[in-house]
Amino acid sequence: MENLLKLSAVELSTRIKNKEVTVREAVEAVFAQIDKTEETYNCYVTLDREGALVRAQEIQQQIDAGTLTGPLAGVPVAIKDNMCTEGMLTTCSSKILYNFIPTFSAEAVLQLEKAGAVVLGKTNMDEFAMGSTTETSAFGATKNPWNEAHVPGGSSGGSAAAVAAGECFFALGSDTGGSIRQPASYCGVVGMKPTYGTVSRYGLIAYGSSLDQIGPICKDVTDCATVLEAITCHDPKDSTSMQREDTDFTSALVDDVKGMKIGIPKDYFGEGLDPQVKEKVLAAAEVLKEKGAVVEEFDLALVKYAIPTYYTIADAEASSNLERFDGVKYGYRAKDTDELHQMYKRSRSEGFGPEVKRRIMLGSFVLSSGYYDAYYLKALKVKALIKKAFDEAFAKYDVILGPVAPTTAPALGSSLSDPMKMYLGDIYTISVNLAGLPGISVPCGRDDAGLPIGLQLIGDCFQEKKLIRMAYTYECARGQFPVCRAITEKEGR
Repeated sequence: MENLLKLSAVELSTRIKNKEVTVREAVEAVFAQIDKTEETYNCYVTLDREGALVRAQEIQQQIDAGTLTGPLAGVPVAIKDNMCTEGMLTTCSSKILYNFIPTFSAEAVLQLEKAGAVVLGKTNMDEFAMGSTTETSAFGATKNPWNEAHVPGGSSGGSAAAVAAGECFFALGSDTGGSIRQPASYCGVVGMKPTYGTVSRYGLIAYGSSLDQIGPICKDVTDCATVLEAITCHDPKDSTSMQREDTDFTSALVDDVKGMKIGIPKDYFGEGLDPQVKEKVLAAAEVLKEKGAVVEEFDLALVKYAIPTYYTIADAEASSNLERFDGVKYGYRAKDTDELHQMYKRSRSEGFGPEVKRRIMLGSFVLSSGYYDAYYLKALKVKALIKKAFDEAFAKYDVILGPVAPTTAPALGSSLSDPMKMYLGDIYTISVNLAGLPGISVPCGRDDAGLPIGLQLIGDCFQEKKLIRMAYTYECARGQFPVCRAITEKEGR
């Protein structure tokens, strides 16, 4: 049998519907790959082999009966471990939730199951999505399938690495400040953060409630549009969920950008950007220009305030969201405690990792009496100014183009020793979350070490179709991106 792992999600589903391969064969091919590579890459926290095979049989029967005909029917998917899955361990890669088994599933997961996808398990991540490398996980770091000495990015590093390594056909991630786009860039796959409110956050364990958004991580733009179409819905269980009519995202898979205007922020190409990243991203802009797009430079100076603004707001929200983890109703509880406050203190001290503690303390500080106005309130005002700057830019341009990250994937251990360095790595992604905008990362080349480089396209609110059209056009011009060696090596059977 051919190497199924090279197929995209849509291609696999087509083969299944044409009876060229069964759902069980697809699931078994992925588990064979997981058996071969998972010990090296550590993409998963939890695997549900038995449940996936049972589900595969059910889906096959529905496909054969003609009741399930969608483009994701029978396709194996991985879910980031901060999305609740009924009956399956959901830990946020934290010791404090080491035994938490939800009684319900996140709405985005339910929508995928409705589309006929087969959930394989839960992917590794930075603890509570706090980090940019997947090294803060309580279950050990995930490795980059392109080079195991490097990080896969974060916090959705497990999802991105699993897609790159052929350990699933697509995955769900969550993006609070770049946590889908940045690991997609580092792992040479496509990742999309939709407009805030497009995908229900019901069942997503919150980090920063005004910033978090679920999105797809896939092998190509076609898969990305298809998955986004499947998980988008209005959900009355989520007060921030939007009622949208324009959710036929696959209709934007058109190889044509003639007359579309692209803005390139000069501020994204200054000091701190790796020369090789700059070269590949600007080369991608030239490709789009040759395809008929109009490309101009412009000023977006407020970007320099994005990092302090983001970490002030995100940490404030995190300190509020994480206070529910106290060892009382679920999760880790410290032993041999005689008094309630002692139990709170010890459960949190032993259950949370260093990065989560750091952000909780920062968040509590900026919300505290005497500092609220000086920090948190000021950050909210700057957030509004950043949104206004993007509004002005989108009055002129259809899409903003830039890098996803200043460098390719850093070496393991290099970021954890310097948290500020890790925070600065989010400089090109976090303003998108602050403004609630959609963004997509598409591979646009590799550096001299062979590590992937991502091109970031940013759109105005509810303009995902423009991004998909632009990304698809670039992908068509670029041609097939190299497949990670984890997939090209002989399939483990």
